[in-house]
Amino acid sequence: MTETPLTHVDENWQRALVVVAHPDDMEFGAAAAVARWTGQGKDVVYCLVTSGEAGIDGLEPQQCGPLREAEQRESCRVVGVEQVEFLHLPDGVLEYGVALRRRIAEVVRRHRPDVVITNNFRDTWDGATNLNQADHIATGRATLDAVRDAGNRWVFPEQVEAGLQPWPDVLAVWAAASPDSRHAADVTETFDAGVESLRAHGAYLEGLGWTDFDPDAFLRGNAAAVGERLGVPLASSFEVLPLRWGGTED
Repeated sequence: MTETPLTHVDENWQRALVVVAHPDDMEFGAAAAVARWTGQGKDVVYCLVTSGEAGIDGLEPQQCGPLREAEQRESCRVVGVEQVEFLHLPDGVLEYGVALRRRIAEVVRRHRPDVVITNNFRDTWDGATNLNQADHIATGRATLDAVRDAGNRWVFPEQVEAGLQPWPDVLAVWAAASPDSRHAADVTETFDAGVESLRAHGAYLEGLGWTDFDPDAFLRGNAAAVGERLGVPLASSFEVLPLRWGGTED
């Protein structure tokens, strides 16, 4: 069966905020797109909800968290991202709800982005049986709602009282690698930077224990499949969720 063709994402924006659950979430497929955008002179800020401290079985969380934060900062440096912040919520047990929405809305109000990018929050990676992880689902769904919360002065009004003005001007939320993606970014020219950004998570990759895992081969296979649907050699996919009533994906 032929896959549905994809459309190029709209790149008519200047500021993006990335909100994901863990260090490495963007690097498993979308970091090359970030390298493309920073190369265009766009501003991209990362917000990591956790420090990924529960991600390495053989390393205690109090040791793992700082290590993974350092790897994420280096990974961001590779793709041209200078601002990285961590919310330090507990890895592995994130819960969708008002508390998480509040924390993310505060970040949106501070950074005032045009576009917010998050991880896939659908139940699976393939629209079938390849199950997603609970933290990804909670973070993505909370981000989608928090972006709308950030524009309403009567939601989390204590933030407004503390000097953070509402920010209703986010154009869309993009969910990277969603099985419902209908858009993509051409990463042919920045693919190598994306690979190096994943390699920067060396301790995490080693901790996974995946025998003979090759970041280049893994990312290239996925990017080539997405690129074929976009009509380019290599691409990263996104589900585009417009924020304005009656808005379109384009």
